[in-house]
Amino acid sequence: MAYQDTRSRDEAAETPLSGSRQGNALSIPLAQYETRRSPYIWERKLLQKLLKLAGGPPVQFELWDDTLIRLDGTSPRFTLGLTDPKALYQLLGNPNLAFGDLYSTGRLQVEGDLAELLTLLYRSLNRARKEWPYWLEKVWANHAPRSTGVSEARQNINHHYDLGNAFYRLWLDKAQMQYTCAYYESEDLTLEQAQLAKLEHVCRKLQLKPGQTVVEAGCGWGGLARYMAKNYGVKVHAYNISREQLAYAREEAKRQELDHLIDYIEDDYRNISGQYDAFVSVGMLEHVGKSHYGDMSGVIQRSLKPEGLALLHSIGRNRPMKMNAWIEKRIFPGAYPPSIGEFMGLCEDGGFSVLDVENLRLHYARTLEHWKERFEAHADEVTTMYDEHFTRAWRMYLAGSIAAFKASSLQLFQVVLTHGENNQVPRNRKHLYETPAAPESV
Repeated sequence: MAYQDTRSRDEAAETPLSGSRQGNALSIPLAQYETRRSPYIWERKLLQKLLKLAGGPPVQFELWDDTLIRLDGTSPRFTLGLTDPKALYQLLGNPNLAFGDLYSTGRLQVEGDLAELLTLLYRSLNRARKEWPYWLEKVWANHAPRSTGVSEARQNINHHYDLGNAFYRLWLDKAQMQYTCAYYESEDLTLEQAQLAKLEHVCRKLQLKPGQTVVEAGCGWGGLARYMAKNYGVKVHAYNISREQLAYAREEAKRQELDHLIDYIEDDYRNISGQYDAFVSVGMLEHVGKSHYGDMSGVIQRSLKPEGLALLHSIGRNRPMKMNAWIEKRIFPGAYPPSIGEFMGLCEDGGFSVLDVENLRLHYARTLEHWKERFEAHADEVTTMYDEHFTRAWRMYLAGSIAAFKASSLQLFQVVLTHGENNQVPRNRKHLYETPAAPESV
């Protein structure tokens, strides 16, 4: 379901947007902003300059008095509406932060499909920013991520994952509540099929066997642990610091009569103890923080048996880059997706052999499209649970994530590694593809 902001400017001005956990300081009723005066000449010129700096995309601005701003020779496919002069200056001051904030509060309105617009802008900006002056990169720079130390990590996770299981249940897959990239072996898979295929793909890469022990760092709602226990007969120790997720995971394991094989542990990954046949972490490395990669490397080194296999699944980058300021500040505090070089540096520090690297970038774009479709179908319920500001913020987050993966600003790496001296390693990839990973139906 493609979202279009079709409200009139008057309707938007009459809609008070109350505070939310994603940015309550910004939720000011639109009617309080000054919109009576006409835009100044320099304001129009500044917006044209902004479009040039963005690479001249087919986008136009519509200002609070219906003035249209576009570059000569362009045929706009999208219109960005600014409801007041202060919104214009916020956007010019730091688009990385202000675009999301202004959209969330309704002061920036989009005519056209939001994900398509952002994909176009990301691609245009990726080309254009090579020509930016040095000072502009500094002014518009994304800030360093917040600390991910032991106490801070719990606060960061609480900000995002403890919003309430009822919220995530609305739009995640019904089978396992997976909040990570699915695996689309074929284009026609449902979200449920693709998420189960992802779990199977991971298990095959780890070459799990009945009776083995597995430790999982960051288990989400526990779906992978339950899948491994049920389908491979392994004993799983799964670590997580989100109480909301663990409550769901334990209840579901008990319901499925798998609790004798799974121990869900409320603790930080740095406190993992014991040795295991396999180590797995899906969707957590982006929360670890670059300064703590040594901690992660050390945990894997000490907890993986000499002939064990480890798998790390993480959002990443093609080159080192800070997380978008709005995402880091409002949605994912402490987030830092590693470049492939930084990812390999973690492996090098532990003396590991890297056995397999797979990039599932387009699989994540498709996963997010499925999530956004379901989110939009339940948007009214989300607004009732939180508020309109929250709904718009999450719409921006999901659409922006689709765009980032489609424009290749983000990657999704799955890396299999082992101790450097382990010779009991797969000789080929046949075990991954002998039969389909996805079930025929769910």
